[in-house]
This record gives sequence, C-alpha cells and structure tokens, in this order.
Amino acid sequence: MIRLTLAVDAMGGDFGPCVTVPAALQALTSHSQLDILLVGDPDTITPLLTKADSSLLGRLQVIPAESVIASDAKPSQAVRNSRGSSMRTALELVKEGKADACVSAGNTGALMGLAKLLLKPLDGIERPALMSILPHQQWGKTVVLDLGANVGCDSAMLVQFAVMGAVMAEELLGIAQPRVALLNIGQEETKGLETIREAAALLREAPQINYIGYLEGNDLLTGKTDVLVCDGFVGNVTLKTMEGVVRMFLSLLRSSGEGKKRSWWLKWLGRWIQKRLTKRFGHLNPDQYNGACLLGLRGTVIKSHGAANQLAFAVAIEQAEQAVRRQIPQRIAARLDAVLARSDKA
Repeated sequence: MIRLTLAVDAMGGDFGPCVTVPAALQALTSHSQLDILLVGDPDTITPLLTKADSSLLGRLQVIPAESVIASDAKPSQAVRNSRGSSMRTALELVKEGKADACVSAGNTGALMGLAKLLLKPLDGIERPALMSILPHQQWGKTVVLDLGANVGCDSAMLVQFAVMGAVMAEELLGIAQPRVALLNIGQEETKGLETIREAAALLREAPQINYIGYLEGNDLLTGKTDVLVCDGFVGNVTLKTMEGVVRMFLSLLRSSGEGKKRSWWLKWLGRWIQKRLTKRFGHLNPDQYNGACLLGLRGTVIKSHGAANQLAFAVAIEQAEQAVRRQIPQRIAARLDAVLARSDKA
C-alpha cells in the first residue's frame, strides 16, 4: 500500500484544533501509511501535540497559516480575502502536489469556491457536488448528492451528478450497475419540477446509467436505490432533517428508563430492548458517516460537518484516504468521457 499525504484545515469548523488535531492523531494511529499536514496556527496546534506518541509525530507536520475563514462569511468575500487562510493553504498543498487530498470542516461556500478556483472542475462538469454515503435499513449504503454545494441545478447538472454518483457506488461500495434514482415529490413521471423531469428523460436515454425513476424522501433510508440525486437545497434539508431525527431517536434510546422507579425485571427488560434497538439502528448514527466528498474536481476534497466531534472528523479523514486510493477523480473523468462521447454520437 502506497503512502498518502492529506492536508487538514485544522482551524475550520465550530471547534477547530481541539477536534481536528486529536482526530488527525486518531487517523494516523489507524493508518500506518498515512501522513498528515495540519494547516493552521502553530501556537494553537502545537500544545495539543505534546502528549502524542513520537511515532505519530514523525508522520505529522504543522503548516503555518495566517488566518481563518469565518463560518458565517459570505462565500464570494471569503474567496477574495482567502490568501493565507488555513483553508486556502490546505487546498494549495493539493494543487501543488504536496498533498493528495484536503479535509476541512470550514465554510462550505468558501470551500466550494476555492476548490473550484484552485483545483478546477473536470471536463464535462459544470459545478462540483457534495456527496455522502449514507447507511440504510437493509445494512447497505446509498450514495446521495448534491448535499448543499449547489442550491439550484439544471437538468444537465443532475445528469452529471448521476454519473458521478454511479462511479462512487461502483468504486467505494462495489456495486455493479448501481441503481440511480431522482429525489422527487412523487413517483409518477408527471410529478416534480421541470428540471427534474428533463433530467429523468436524459437519464432514461443514457445506457451507461441504470436509472430506475423517482423516489420520495421517505425512501431515503429504505435501500430502494444505490444512488439518489437531487439539487443542493433539497439535499441539504433532507440530510439535516434525517440526521436530526436519527440523533433524537438514539438519544431517546440512551435515556429511556432513567429516573423511573421500576421493578428489577422491568429494568432488565428495558435495558435488553434498549441494547437490541441500539444494535439494530446504531449504524445510522450521523457521526459514523460524516464527511461529504466534493465530486467533480481534479483533486479530492472532503467537507466535514462544522459541528463534527473527534470521531466524526476522523471518519472524514478516512473518507479522504479511501477516495484517493480508489482514484475517484480519474475514474469519474473516464466515465464522463464515455457518456459525453455517446451523447455526441447520438
């Protein structure tokens, strides 16, 4: 296995280095062929490394950055004033070939704008899309995109997302001929916005895509499709609604029975049910699938939730490693070439 180097924006997110630094050390512990460049303020980062094992420190380097892009900064303004920031410096390391991928929990709009500016979209991609792989109730996984990079999308962009999502399902999930669906307000062909109906017509004519039709929001976790495509506004609202419900459900499981006086057998039964339900649905915990890949670029960029804890951010770092090892940008480019070539002939 070849060595990989990841650039981590250590200052991004709601918690900054107090989460990103321990997560980086956790990732180094789990992956012996991984090196990490921590980008940010050395005075803030270095004290968090004092108790780290020397073998891990040998695979970690702190790259100084002068500033941090605020999470609430307007993306256009953040991009203009981004020189010297931890996010831009991490992306520049990828552009210069000093890192294989970038991981950041910072401002999504700024990350999208800077990544597109510095790394450039692949030929045939209008705008990159945020993609995540979500678990479903059948113990499998579903590729979902776009999750917030593009608020509005035309039909051509939705088709591009479908192509990229299919490649991800093949390469990361090992699914041959993955099923692709469009998220819509109904399963009837006449339902939904014109852009969705136009995208459906294009996908039906694309032999490289195993398009199965529309799915509704209540099918997100059912496993009825391997790839679910939508615009960024709908995708972001859908994802965060689902995560909120799952977190509430798991929280209720953990707190069930607390503070109540019950006989010993009722307490035992309650704990047994709680353990069974947690085992059955614990894989839906959002912390276990944190990290959205910004697909459609000439390099690999992973966007972590801003509120991610150490476990969740470590998962995002692992996603970056997997995407690089599977050569996702190169494989998407090859598939786009095939689809575009067939479209030209048609």
